[in-house]
Amino acid sequence: MRDIFDDLNAISEKPDPVRQAQVASRRPLPKRFYEKAEAVEDNGAYEVALDGKTIRTPVRNALRLPTGALARRVAEEWNAQQEEINPLAMPLTRLANTAIDGVSGDPQAVIEDIMRYSGTDLICYRAESPERLVERQNESWDPVLEWVHVQLGARFVQAAGIIHVEQPPEAVRAIGIHINRFQDPFSLAALHSITTLTGSALLALAFEAGELDPAETWKAAHIDEDWNIELWGEDIEAARLREHRWREMQAAATVLDTLDE
Repeated sequence: MRDIFDDLNAISEKPDPVRQAQVASRRPLPKRFYEKAEAVEDNGAYEVALDGKTIRTPVRNALRLPTGALARRVAEEWNAQQEEINPLAMPLTRLANTAIDGVSGDPQAVIEDIMRYSGTDLICYRAESPERLVERQNESWDPVLEWVHVQLGARFVQAAGIIHVEQPPEAVRAIGIHINRFQDPFSLAALHSITTLTGSALLALAFEAGELDPAETWKAAHIDEDWNIELWGEDIEAARLREHRWREMQAAATVLDTLDE
């Protein structure tokens, strides 16, 4: 099982599905070797077992999950595997491994990375034209900036075009103070995943707070891309990448949802 997750880690480090496929094809996918995956409780924590044997992460930690709901969803991923085990079809398992093996050991590094995203946040950079694109950005992004200002006490500066604008240090610090309340590595891993997938810490925080649902967050993050698709059509490979990233987004949303169950 260690070999499976060694490959899984290598794949998850490459967001491009073409590159992921290249990594995955270095050797054949492992055959499914178990009959059943199930969530099991152990001293108030939850694990996933394959035919009674607990799954371990790439660095040999037990795959211990904070809620039974999340453990059941991870088990569903394993039960959904067919003749072969495909790590690309297991975003919840990969995110759980990240939380356990990575985030739990250095949460401050993750917090600082999210803060860096807020310093160059997607929704602070607006188009100058055409008018309809500007309107779409304003309609979607202005309420999020207002929520961040009112609820988090952070006022961010908007910029026209792609020229970098320095955000007020107190705004970025306010975001850091808010993120520091995420002590659970699973919630922090999910928040970081949404931030990197959308290019926006502010959208991720609004989503976590319930201001946006997953589809609204995803749409807000792709206003520019959708505009270009309307004008020029959709590239097949870009569409595949987007669908892959959407599944990653859904996995992060599932983690946050199941932490409250």
